[in-house]
Amino acid sequence: MENLTHLGKPSSLPQSPEEAVLDRVPNPHPDTMFVARFTQPEFTSLCPVTAQPDFAHLMIDYIPNKWMVESKSLKVYLNSFRNHQAFHEACTVDIGKRLNDLMEPHWFRIGGYWYPRGGMPIDVFWQYGTAPDGVWIPEQGVAGYRGRG
Repeated sequence: MENLTHLGKPSSLPQSPEEAVLDRVPNPHPDTMFVARFTQPEFTSLCPVTAQPDFAHLMIDYIPNKWMVESKSLKVYLNSFRNHQAFHEACTVDIGKRLNDLMEPHWFRIGGYWYPRGGMPIDVFWQYGTAPDGVWIPEQGVAGYRGRG
């Protein structure tokens, strides 16, 4: 196993996503196709124009190959966006690409379900690869923004 930066150690919040260290761990079942899911229902970043906070519900699904992302390092990485100014599309796709590059999975997808900015919600989706046949890929199950009622 590689040296892990966060697991079992105190971790401070990086000043930016670029400074955040993501750790990976070996897949305990590299001979089995399965889906791993991370849900971040309280993701926060900042608007690049107004610096006001933006909020999203992120759903990250992947089929690991040799590597999986270590969950504490993922939490620290996602929380590093709290002071990061970027559009919804940039945040969602940047997270997806960084995780995909780290893990080199068989398949990867991220759904960013953003709360309204200027009265309009923006949902962003990015995927790498095609899911192998016979693998159960559950729906992300995040309802679109419906306002009150």
